[in-house]
Amino acid sequence: MKLAIMQPYFFPYLGHFALIAQCEKWVVFDITQYTPKSWMSRNRVLHPKQGWNYISVPLANASISIKTDQARILCFEDLAPSLLGKLSHYRKSAPFHSQVVRVIEQIFSASTNSLVDLNVRALDSVCRYLGVGFDYARASELNLHLPEIDHPGGWAPAISHCLGATEYINPISGRSIFRQADFDAAGVALKFLDFRNFVYATGPYEFEEGLSILDVMMWNEPTVIRDAITSHSRVIGAQETLDKPVLVQ
Repeated sequence: MKLAIMQPYFFPYLGHFALIAQCEKWVVFDITQYTPKSWMSRNRVLHPKQGWNYISVPLANASISIKTDQARILCFEDLAPSLLGKLSHYRKSAPFHSQVVRVIEQIFSASTNSLVDLNVRALDSVCRYLGVGFDYARASELNLHLPEIDHPGGWAPAISHCLGATEYINPISGRSIFRQADFDAAGVALKFLDFRNFVYATGPYEFEEGLSILDVMMWNEPTVIRDAITSHSRVIGAQETLDKPVLVQ
């Protein structure tokens, strides 16, 4: 079983979905310290005039003193109007604006005060729209019996071993935190996803690299996005090297 473990990001960039497409099981990593002002509570879309603009989820308790699954949304009712407002300029030029708006409206159709609930619901809805399988579980609900974790890279081999995974895949940007010996001891093959930037037309705006999946969806139909996920992805072994730059988010 191929496993990936990631924090619950807010409408993350396309590489996040490329990783989902590569794995057979996805663990929402919500059991460690929350990180304020991270990709869990914000992302980026095109600015109406130039560059990019943040979309975000204001929290009532954003603090490093809470765990990720304890993060609570400040005012859920304000989120959809705020998000749609920051996407309204796409209406004039983006060919799939109306389809994306419908996805967003579905995501926000049921209220929640949990940031993790919202982000997982968004991931699931986007995957359904794109036609990408998404078999997930929240770490906080798995009742995992883990050993003491003494470094950031120790969570992945421990969770992988508990769940019986044979292969763990991580974005290549996080390569430096892992110890090969931990995976060898757990009997889990360590792999990395190298995702190359997907460039697409955004006229009359200038293309911005690594924006939220919402931007990708505005300009491309689902079949094109799925093809890009496949053609721009490469899974490599822990000892392999890269011959091209890697997009980091």
